[in-house]
Amino acid sequence: MRPGTRCSRFCSLIIVLVLCIIDDTGGTWNGREDRTECPKVKAIRNFDITEFLGSWYIVQYYASSEEALSYRCMRAELSISSENTEVTMNFTYSFTDDPINEQLVGNITWKIPSSDTPAHWVHAEYPYESVYNTYVLDSDYKSWALLMHCAEQSNTPRYLSSFIMSRQPILGANVISYLREKLPRYDIDLEYMFPMDQQQCNKTTTSEMDMLIPVPVTSRKHHADRKHPLRKKHRRF
Repeated sequence: MRPGTRCSRFCSLIIVLVLCIIDDTGGTWNGREDRTECPKVKAIRNFDITEFLGSWYIVQYYASSEEALSYRCMRAELSISSENTEVTMNFTYSFTDDPINEQLVGNITWKIPSSDTPAHWVHAEYPYESVYNTYVLDSDYKSWALLMHCAEQSNTPRYLSSFIMSRQPILGANVISYLREKLPRYDIDLEYMFPMDQQQCNKTTTSEMDMLIPVPVTSRKHHADRKHPLRKKHRRF
């Protein structure tokens, strides 16, 4: 064997593999791996769900299907059924590109599959045909909390999302860092964990002049057609 022959063949093999990967991904490199199964997650122990209920601000947001933050002023109100078997989260939020900052609403309901693990909830509504788990990863109840959602659907990449939540519109940088450090073990890429703007959330116009400018009907329809954050399709873009 001539010197360099083995290396040349090996290098050629690597080039072929890279070209196959690029071809399969439509000519782009996607560093965020498309996996189908949710990671193994341990929810918070000794969780007191009654202390967790009430109003929260989402101060940081992650979704595996989004490369940029689409939302602002996201807030949540959590309640539990009288039988303590279902948790409901009611949302208010706006889209970042909405010129009138229209406040939209949504909701999602989970079942608590076991009273022994009240920090683990399973999606209770259509259209999710398979698994949609939500976990409370950590919380001090009075100030901050960390939620993670993972959905599995047949022959489809999983959908991951996470909320860093606060009882106030802002949360200390040290607490945010502490909570963010818990996420990479669950395959959440912190590069796409975005701060959520909670300023001027009740304002629909930026000046008196804006009140004189009609909002195009197409703009209103565009926002109305969008789904709220936890009803995204389970795929990556």
